[in-house]
Amino acid sequence: MSRYQRPDHYTRKARAEGLPARSAYKLEELDEHHHLVRRGGRYLDLGCRPGSWSSWIRRQAGADARLLGVDVEPCDGYPGTFLRMSVEDLTAAQVAEVLGGPADVVLSDMAPNTSGARDLDHLRQIALAEAALAVAERVLAPGGAFVCKVFDGRDAPAFVQAVRERFTTVRRHKPKAVRSNSREFFLVGTGFRGAPADPAPAG
Repeated sequence: MSRYQRPDHYTRKARAEGLPARSAYKLEELDEHHHLVRRGGRYLDLGCRPGSWSSWIRRQAGADARLLGVDVEPCDGYPGTFLRMSVEDLTAAQVAEVLGGPADVVLSDMAPNTSGARDLDHLRQIALAEAALAVAERVLAPGGAFVCKVFDGRDAPAFVQAVRERFTTVRRHKPKAVRSNSREFFLVGTGFRGAPADPAPAG
């Protein structure tokens, strides 16, 4: 059994508290620092399987919260509305129909099936992060928040800059529940301002 397969403190805690996975405690710590989740509200969870983030949100935000989860794999028992599809195909109209308006928070814990090739895995994960940011641009309410997993590496700074161009405040955070040898960190953007305007043509 590998180290990743061995139940650690967070895995055991998730089982004891009836949460689908240990990743819920990453979001819990992010919320403690950045105050992302409130009673009610509209939440979009990209790459939601197995549903741990949305399950944690449901407990904190209550029955009145609107939750939409999207994943290419099935997510049995999702605590809201689930759409099995690629996030790249998700439209603002679909989100507004399910949530009853634009999202207050867009979350992405998406990661590729890792190959062990560090640079390749980094590039594939950054592509998922960019897809999540593109969705956030389409569906977030003004002033909304964006939470996104990032694998650190060569293209991470450019992605961080892209998020900074769209949000008033952006913070980088590595929760305690992230395994010590993992390259992942999370970006939290608050105060959504919209996509930056295209530069005026020269001349």
